[in-house]
Amino acid sequence: MLNLEQLEELLENKKLVEVKKILQEMNEYDIASLIQELPNDLLIQVFRLLSKDIAVDVFVNLDDEVQRSLIANLTKKEAKYIIEDMFSDDAADLFEEMPAMLVTSLLSNVDKETRNDINILLKYPENSAGSLMAVEYIHLKMGLTIKESIERIRKQKDDFVSYDSCFVTDDKRKLLGRVSVKDLLINEQSCLIDDIMEECEHSISTLTDQEDVAKCFQDYDYSTLPVVDSENRLVGVITIDDVVDIMEEEATEDIAKMAATTPTEKPYLKSSLWDIYKSRMPWLLFLMISATFTSGIISGFESSLASCAVLTLFMPMIMGTGGNAGGQASATIIRALSLDEVKFKDIFKVLLKESIIAIMCGLTLAVCNFVKLLLFDKVEVLIAFVICLSLFLTILLAKIIGSILPILADKVHLDPAVMANPLITTIVDAGSLLVYFKVASIILGL
Repeated sequence: MLNLEQLEELLENKKLVEVKKILQEMNEYDIASLIQELPNDLLIQVFRLLSKDIAVDVFVNLDDEVQRSLIANLTKKEAKYIIEDMFSDDAADLFEEMPAMLVTSLLSNVDKETRNDINILLKYPENSAGSLMAVEYIHLKMGLTIKESIERIRKQKDDFVSYDSCFVTDDKRKLLGRVSVKDLLINEQSCLIDDIMEECEHSISTLTDQEDVAKCFQDYDYSTLPVVDSENRLVGVITIDDVVDIMEEEATEDIAKMAATTPTEKPYLKSSLWDIYKSRMPWLLFLMISATFTSGIISGFESSLASCAVLTLFMPMIMGTGGNAGGQASATIIRALSLDEVKFKDIFKVLLKESIIAIMCGLTLAVCNFVKLLLFDKVEVLIAFVICLSLFLTILLAKIIGSILPILADKVHLDPAVMANPLITTIVDAGSLLVYFKVASIILGL
């Protein structure tokens, strides 16, 4: 397959006919992946070599930033063809982050129907079902025969985002049911679709959040779902390819939050230094300020540490182990919440389970550490007991905090991913020191 260096060499030698021939034999996704690495002037040159039908499919597969740059540099005629031939949901995604003046200019150049469809989608809240749906769907009215239905589909064969399901409505476009293409093919052509349609068990409101949309697809294995307005009128459909994008976006967002950064839409290599700085700095500043509580706790027990300096050597071990234990619990619960395996009503079940796990892990680590302290570190038995008891209690505290905080965050409609390892570690660090010094004060009389 053609690589970037070969393509640039062909372009440099003005072998445009050869480039065109090679690209016509490639998959649209592969073409998009290849040409979007080109400088902007060469990208436009190569894009214009593509046939109209291929050009639209290639354009849809380009990165968002490349799409916006390319469409802004095409002629009005070229841009008009691309926009009018795109499905409405893809076109709406394209315009969502573009400057208002450019959007107005581009939309004024397309036909009225396309312009209306895109404007409708742009009015819905971001990340809602309405903003994700496509309006190009197979819509059949009650009373049609299978023969009439098939004829209707044939007349508009290039206008549908999916052929998996045909949706049946009444005269007021209220959703009544769905008919599969299989049913249209295997039944007598004289049959009414009313007799073979199935009730739509699930439909999505235009204001449904995209996470709930993805979960519905995941739970019921749909490939297409209808979107209805507040009066149950069919207004669009969402297809499985949109849901794959949603799941990728949500997973990326959760990973960013769990790493204590603000999610960004741009790929890493295309993000500016300033964008990356802005995504990380607020969290680092917050965590740094939070960590000052740890310093305050240490200074409060400064005299105790002075009288038994050996305790200082094991502070990092206790804090680090506690942070790791809390991070394990939080990651597990955050994932369970995202899969809807755990709800707020299960908080006491989670607390009990994590407490038992903490006791098991804590005892194992404490015993192992006690043996190490006596045999290798040559620590006094009483001091070793203080360290290991503190370690046990720290793990218990960390597991409880790490499992409960994400559930509480979810209850108050915060993203549970915020309560991930960096924040849990900061909280557990302070808690572990308090436990350590209190245990030492009580047992050693410091």
